[in-house]
Amino acid sequence: MTLNALTTANNVIIPLQCEFYALEGISHLVRSIGEIKNKWNPELEILGVLLTMYDRRYGVTRIVEDDVRKNFGDTVFKTVIPRNIRVSEAPSYGKPALFYDFNSTGAQAYLRVATEVVQKTQGE
Repeated sequence: MTLNALTTANNVIIPLQCEFYALEGISHLVRSIGEIKNKWNPELEILGVLLTMYDRRYGVTRIVEDDVRKNFGDTVFKTVIPRNIRVSEAPSYGKPALFYDFNSTGAQAYLRVATEVVQKTQGE
């Protein structure tokens, strides 16, 4: 299904947990996106890389962020999605984070990302 989605999409957002293994996997994903673009969907572009489970208190978070911003530049969203208990709890209540706790830092971060998505796609 992922292949089908990427062959019909114009843009893809890559969510990236701020962990080392996720950082290793992004190069494989970018390579796969490039292959799909070359073979089946020349319109496919990476709209942005979204840093998730972000906690600046952890050294690994800062290392991952620095590396991703260095390698992907302006493709990385300015907004990051923080580690947030309210976002983590929302699925267990069957609700999106915005409906579970609209005022939580995580929900508000998702709203800021949505604004960035609109701005990036209007610039096309």
